Amino acid sequence: MSPVSSNASHGQSPLRTVQVLGGGNVGSCAHVRSLAAGLVARGVRVTVCAPYEADRAYDFSGVGAAHVHVPRSSDPASVAVLRAVCADADLVHAHGLHASFRAVLALGGRRTPLVVTWHGRARAEGARAHLLRLLERRVAKAAAVVLGTTSDLVDRARRIGARDARLAGVGLPRPRPPVESDDPDRLPPKLRAELGATGRPLLIAVGSLDRYRGYDVLLDAARAWRDLVPLPLLVIAGEGPLRPELQRRIEDEELPVRLIGRRSDVGELLAAADLALLSSSWESRSVLAQEALHARVPLVATAVGGIPDLVGDAAELVPYGDPEAFADAVVRLLADPERCELLKDKGVRQAAGWPTEDETVAQVLSVYDELTQPLPLP
Repeated sequence: MSPVSSNASHGQSPLRTVQVLGGGNVGSCAHVRSLAAGLVARGVRVTVCAPYEADRAYDFSGVGAAHVHVPRSSDPASVAVLRAVCADADLVHAHGLHASFRAVLALGGRRTPLVVTWHGRARAEGARAHLLRLLERRVAKAAAVVLGTTSDLVDRARRIGARDARLAGVGLPRPRPPVESDDPDRLPPKLRAELGATGRPLLIAVGSLDRYRGYDVLLDAARAWRDLVPLPLLVIAGEGPLRPELQRRIEDEELPVRLIGRRSDVGELLAAADLALLSSSWESRSVLAQEALHARVPLVATAVGGIPDLVGDAAELVPYGDPEAFADAVVRLLADPERCELLKDKGVRQAAGWPTEDETVAQVLSVYDELTQPLPLP
């Protein structure tokens, strides 16, 4: 590996990096796009290996990175494509467990440094859970550095054999404010009317319709506020395998809940909402929580994973799996405008202390430089 420099100064070649995504969740994809933009601006050559759908949604080439389609599968053909892309890389950075495992397979015995960012915990049950633990251990031991977005992820990496595990700030782009005066059709009142929330509180939850999101708890909580006047409407934006089950419950129990599928206007949904709800069994640095605080929308969230550290006292935190506590928190906030205003102000202050995109890029680049600079001569 030849001497490199992140800014291609002093006649050295620019640092060549490969960012590996497995399709990824919203947080990891947004992070890679932000990271790619910052690295390219600093003279680093960036190739993002991700499925076509991730590039369509996040436009990695739009920030100056090259994109190579690599399916989410770890089959030999996908690994071969990734191996070819990584052949002339100075450093490979993989995001998430499955992408990291593919990177380990692609690099084989090469001495190319591998940096891994764990944005969250992989979830499975039974035999698959055992397999995921084995993959975690192999990835942790193979990586030169494991970056965890929460302290418990860092601790986990150390317990299972990581040589070097560090806490990593992840600064995401601040959501753009919704268009208003120049586009009347997107005004919050218009959107509230489209959702059926005119003259009633609007509650927003966002995320894939998967078991760990805790939407069954939200539906249980919705039963408890059916007697409120006016009746709140809970809107869940997202798609996933639980949709038929959730829709059946909504219809059978006549719950004031709507499933509206995957949406590209989450910022507008939040701007129209009275409260944001996060009911997951585990989260690291929840994108919804960050966007809610930035948008000055009071948040009710489960006190799990990295959420308490992320939001501090700027949200109402409740135990996971407790629909009564969730419903009580929602009802209290809807009846207490002063408390809502206080949470909005606290949210702005809390968000001001989160790492910026520039700080995130600087931290990652310092790790890259540490791993790629030539050793000093004796």
